[in-house]
Amino acid sequence: MFKTYIKNKPNEDISILIKPDNHSWNYLCECGEASDLTVREIQNCNAIFISHTHIDHFVNFDAIIRHQLGIQRTITICGPMHIAKQVQNRIVSYSWNLIEENSICYRIKEMINDNEIITYELKPPLWELKTISTENSKILFKEDKFQVTGVLLDHKIPTLSYLFKEYSQTKIDLGKDFKGGIWVKDLKEAFNLNDHDRQLKVGGKIYRAGELFNLLHIQEGDSVGIIMDHGATFDNHKKIKNHFDAVNKVFIECFYQNKDAEFATLNYHSYANKSGLIMKNANVKDAIPVHFSRKYNEEEIEALISEFFQVYKS
Repeated sequence: MFKTYIKNKPNEDISILIKPDNHSWNYLCECGEASDLTVREIQNCNAIFISHTHIDHFVNFDAIIRHQLGIQRTITICGPMHIAKQVQNRIVSYSWNLIEENSICYRIKEMINDNEIITYELKPPLWELKTISTENSKILFKEDKFQVTGVLLDHKIPTLSYLFKEYSQTKIDLGKDFKGGIWVKDLKEAFNLNDHDRQLKVGGKIYRAGELFNLLHIQEGDSVGIIMDHGATFDNHKKIKNHFDAVNKVFIECFYQNKDAEFATLNYHSYANKSGLIMKNANVKDAIPVHFSRKYNEEEIEALISEFFQVYKS
């Protein structure tokens, strides 16, 4: 399961923290102004996911770097085309004569198009960009129990949306007749290989694996989506529907009220009605509107959220 936390206040930018269960690290989506994001959360971050580098999504990046210096491990940064150079430019604007070489390493994954990723490394003290690899893939990040894929949307510039997806797991219900042991691992392996005839010793008795398959079931992995700034266009909505179909939880940009749809179109943002509709059409189980224009006061934001749910829940 993924636990999610919005770290910005309503009148701030946007920053969302994702913490997988039984996992040492957390994951930060967007680097906007976010006063609820703590130093410890920044230092425990294993990867940063940036949709694009408009100031309200990237302004807090310097503070994040500051608190990560000296942790002596590699942090992954994901983003759209040019993110590697933009990260480098932010870092080299400071003086680094006192930093140790092994203080930190940034591995930067840049999605060039929907099926091409270039990986770079950036290390002190010179902070020179080193190209590591180019691959044809949608997968930006992998851990033992989950992966993160990306899809590019149009906001007059490319913006990168992310899907965190746990791998499905084979679970067992022992009931009252069996006790755990090494045989459980062997049974799961036989099940995954469709090997019905493998012999298993369970409590002194020999079973064919197929006789015990009824104890097993597949548990679908959790899923969380992060969809930031995008125009409410047919092409964007087609990509969103394909990539985020039936996802458990999605945080989606909802920048404008319906009455300001003209501004949304002009600025390639989404608005309440359109964000709610695409979440409904994509069969998202729990859609959460976020990232509202600063032009709105608290009451207006509540009205915007209500407009979103009127469509999404209809």
